[in-house]
Amino acid sequence: MNNSKPRLSFWQIWNMSFGFLGIQFGFALQGGFMSKIFLNLGAEPHEIPGLWIAAPLAGLIVQPIIGYMSDRTWSARFGRRKPYFLVGAILASIALLYMPYSPLLWIAAGSLLMLDASINISMEPFRALVADKLDESQRSYGFLIQTLIIGIGTWIASQLPRFLTFMGVSDVAPDGFIAANVKLAFGIGAGVFLLSIVYTIATTDEYPPEDIEEFNKEKEATKGFGNAIKEIIGNIVNMPLTMKKLGVIQFFSWFAFFTMWSMATPALTSHVYNTPSPVSENYRMDVEVEKQKYEEETAAFNVSADLAGSAMGSYGLSSMVFAFILSFITRKKTINRKYVHMVSLLLGGLGFIAMYFATSTTQLNGCYALIGIAWGSILSLPYAMLSSSIDPKRMGVFMGLFNMFIVIPQIVAAVGGINVLSSLFGQGDISPMLLAGSSLIIAGLLNVLITNKSAIRYQADDP
Repeated sequence: MNNSKPRLSFWQIWNMSFGFLGIQFGFALQGGFMSKIFLNLGAEPHEIPGLWIAAPLAGLIVQPIIGYMSDRTWSARFGRRKPYFLVGAILASIALLYMPYSPLLWIAAGSLLMLDASINISMEPFRALVADKLDESQRSYGFLIQTLIIGIGTWIASQLPRFLTFMGVSDVAPDGFIAANVKLAFGIGAGVFLLSIVYTIATTDEYPPEDIEEFNKEKEATKGFGNAIKEIIGNIVNMPLTMKKLGVIQFFSWFAFFTMWSMATPALTSHVYNTPSPVSENYRMDVEVEKQKYEEETAAFNVSADLAGSAMGSYGLSSMVFAFILSFITRKKTINRKYVHMVSLLLGGLGFIAMYFATSTTQLNGCYALIGIAWGSILSLPYAMLSSSIDPKRMGVFMGLFNMFIVIPQIVAAVGGINVLSSLFGQGDISPMLLAGSSLIIAGLLNVLITNKSAIRYQADDP
């Protein structure tokens, strides 16, 4: 293969991807503990998917716009993607600091909107940066290094509240308030987010456009909000076929994971630990015995919620192992991206279904380990396949548009998809996890749609 870009070392790719550690801290704290915050503030389990709708709505709006803007940005001093990394990191850190201090349910939902919009400002350009910096022969490897860092961030962030409790920080709080261990974990997450982004900015240079004069002419000819909307819509209409097929797979994959993030806490605290979140209206607080019972059940729920959140971190750990093994293989060997992705998603689906039989944290860890294999694949192989089948000059906007297939299924899930479809699996609290497993299995089987040979086959180019 004739390389048009210099090959980068492991540490160069690591540095350019390190900001994902902070991005994933934000996502993992949000995914593992946002539902707990909603429940602590008085939400009913069936209300949670609707409260989560702010997150995918933010992604649907922000990512294509940021992708379009970053494609048309170039500064010899600041680069192309890096300015967006920094702006997103500052805003996300502020949101993480404020989130667990939300006094009311609607304020927490609004804070989630700000947090997810800010994370998306940083995240979308990171996907494009891999394609900007790496030759085709290193792209699967580059996306897998990103996934390795994401796995590290997921696992550490998911363990933070429980670790802080072990260190003596309280995990209980009065009714309507958030426990100190969650508040401190979100504060630490804010610091990690900002510092990891700054590290990537400081250690990574970006390549200028190949023809800066032509770049400036095209930028001038297409400037303005109207042109931006026109081009984004045009790219949606003329979306490459392979991107559409990958989008269908992504739809079912992300429906499954949104279901997990929003519903795992109420599902697992009830089904596995038998400690559902108590509803204060069901207790007479003027009667000491009932008040004491409510406080005891709240304390038990907080403990099991932290255990469930900690177990969820196992999917980050196994995705890290998956990425490490596959990144080692892709340095030397050719892989079939299509079949690796298919098998990974099927294993993740089985992990969700196995939650029905789980009775302990250890067994949940095993379930999440299988889910982590799917997660590691979702974060790398679809992007590697996509980057092999789209115009490099429009990498940012196409990566942003590709995320429609991430946020649309989340919106569908949030506005009623979870509540309606979960009933197909019975009325038990674990039903949403069975729905997630079925959705992920469908996503795995749909990989048969991918027929573009350049997208499927990754040819290693070992020097």
